[in-house]
Amino acid sequence: MKHQVVGYIRVSSVGQNTDRQLAGVALDRVFEEKASAKTVTARPVLAECLAYVRAGDTLVCHSLDRLARNTAELLGLVREITGKGVTVRFLKENLTFSGSDDDPFKNLMLSMLAAFGQFERELINERRREGVAAARARGRKFGAPAKLTPELCAKIDELLASGASKRTTARAVGIGEATLYRYLNEKG
Repeated sequence: MKHQVVGYIRVSSVGQNTDRQLAGVALDRVFEEKASAKTVTARPVLAECLAYVRAGDTLVCHSLDRLARNTAELLGLVREITGKGVTVRFLKENLTFSGSDDDPFKNLMLSMLAAFGQFERELINERRREGVAAARARGRKFGAPAKLTPELCAKIDELLASGASKRTTARAVGIGEATLYRYLNEKG
């Protein structure tokens, strides 16, 4: 059986484009994951890819952060893949790892780059949380707009006063019963 060059592509959201990740690389098969999963176990396409590759194959990824989100996960995956006799190649970082290649410098580079990537993600998340907190402090509302407008509340009160059941009232104004009960509890 011929050794294959297999590509693994991952994007965090469906709207992102995968075309540039492995452009210009001759691949026998490509596994494309369109999901933002925090763990490897929540990425079924990666699991399928890992089950597919065989000794002598090469797995090509655009960058370290496309394969794993943190240092421990990345090191574990690279060890698992190279342990099967599969070579792993990261294009952006220009790094290649194979089971027969136990180069301490490459292992150090892999650990450092993964750690920097994880640190960068943590900084981005921290800045995002701070931005959301600052926006909330300024009175910014997040989430879906409130379903209950003053006009809708008046219609609810009118229907209930005329003897309509809560279920009928909720359906008539186009809201769920839980929303109606929440309104009635808040109203007192």
